[in-house]
Amino acid sequence: MISATSPRLGHFSNGQWVASESSRFIRDVNPSNATDLVAEVPEGTADEAAAVVRAAADALPRWRALSGPARAELLYGWAQAIQGRAEELAQLMAREVGKPIGEARGEAGRCVAILRYYAGEAVRQSGDVIPAQTGQSLQYTRREPMGVVGLITPWNFPLAIPLWKAAPALAFGNTVVLKPAEASSRCAAALADTAAQAGIPAGVFNVLVGSGAILGPALIAQPDVAAISFTGSGKVGAMVAAAATARNIRFQTEMGGKNVAIVLPDADMALAATLTAAGAMRFAGQKCTATSRVIVDASIEAAFTDRLIAEAKKFSLGPVTEATAAIGPVISAESRDAVKQALAASDAECVYTADVPTSADFSNGYFAPPTIVRGVKRDADIARRELFAPVLAVFAVAGLDEAIQLANDTSYGLSASLFTRDIKNALTYVERMEAGMVRVNGDTTGVDPHAPFGGMKGSSSGSREQGPAAREFYTHLKTVQINP
Repeated sequence: MISATSPRLGHFSNGQWVASESSRFIRDVNPSNATDLVAEVPEGTADEAAAVVRAAADALPRWRALSGPARAELLYGWAQAIQGRAEELAQLMAREVGKPIGEARGEAGRCVAILRYYAGEAVRQSGDVIPAQTGQSLQYTRREPMGVVGLITPWNFPLAIPLWKAAPALAFGNTVVLKPAEASSRCAAALADTAAQAGIPAGVFNVLVGSGAILGPALIAQPDVAAISFTGSGKVGAMVAAAATARNIRFQTEMGGKNVAIVLPDADMALAATLTAAGAMRFAGQKCTATSRVIVDASIEAAFTDRLIAEAKKFSLGPVTEATAAIGPVISAESRDAVKQALAASDAECVYTADVPTSADFSNGYFAPPTIVRGVKRDADIARRELFAPVLAVFAVAGLDEAIQLANDTSYGLSASLFTRDIKNALTYVERMEAGMVRVNGDTTGVDPHAPFGGMKGSSSGSREQGPAAREFYTHLKTVQINP
């Protein structure tokens, strides 16, 4: 029998677990201990994708007809269900995707905050009154749901990213089909289980598990799918955009970053080193907002690099269920090996690399050592490609102008930070930095759940997630004029 806890997963469709007809399955293992099989994920079929979308389409009229306060109550109840199972969900995240337990607990808490925020958004004003040229006319706008929304999500935030897409979609009256990454399929199943526990009506929130190569295109191709929200790699994001454009449906793509911290001579060096090391190393650098480059004024580069090394040494590498672990494994053997090859191919000077213990706790995990390099060529692979690993490259420059020029010399534009005490430098950086999220005296990672999230250039298709911006994506704007 298929359920949220079955070793062999199925789809969650119309409030029920449905077995796949696939004969091939993907092994979903614990990256901290690859001998621990978390789930068997069916490849799935295009016909199964169509059936799950039909369930969402059938549920749409009833869900969109609910009042905003009624949807808000259900979303708030979902938050309560997650809060009641927060530790269980955190342990599952740690086991399935290798997220250190402290960060996994934080993500469970963020999920509660996301749902509560959008429960409030469900009852907010959704249009404007606009004066008409004819005085006897009533003219206004209203926002209406798109319809069935497909969500394609990555493994690194296995609950938070699906929810920061699904919560606004549901709040504004859409129904959802979630296609999670294969490596986070059990977390998605647990999310469906909490939705059912909270009384989210059948067919409103559905989960389609399986191969992204098979199910992603099949999901986008369904005639009832009105919009697609994707987070993942640039290569796949481009294919999502092309497929959605061919159908003339709305899409948003968030596709990673090569994020940068800039440190000027007048900065608080202790703060800059602490936050930069944390942004680079925590969760093995597997965040789209992780710090992978630090650009330092040449006059302080040597001293600052020493501080960085000292801070990096404070982050414990360990099995993810250990309370002290800050850096766990990378997601797969392929990721670990790719990082090793990228470092070997560069001619950078390695100034710090941690030892990976050889004890039994580490022997079956995909652990990549935290590493800091300097002297990296600006066109090197590790300087330009998103590694998704605990690797930080240090660059020396002569002043703010060169720092900003180098920071912008990337195809990405997601997140950046500047450390300085000079307000003029801060304002210059804010104006000239080509990134969707810029910080001063803060790290590059994360953003408040009620603040718009997204990037520029190759990091994003241009729309924003979270906060008030989410309403723009998940609703149509209709202009109404009523004459006597």
